Amino acid sequence: MQADYHRHDITDGKWAVIEPHLPGQRGQWGGIAEDNRRFFNAVCWILRTGAPWRDLPPDYGK
Repeated sequence: MQADYHRHDITDGKWAVIEPHLPGQRGQWGGIAEDNRRFFNAVCWILRTGAPWRDLPPDYGK
């Protein structure tokens, strides 16, 4: 998360606690997520700003 890091993104310590509980991981039933952390940060950005999804910065993906 070097190039697309934003100052309000989740810290490594907090991510270590949350990551094991998210779906889309290797070895689990279903599809593999491309980047759970980037998606989680995108959702937090939307919740924090109240902006519509179309205004999501491109660093967070589509």
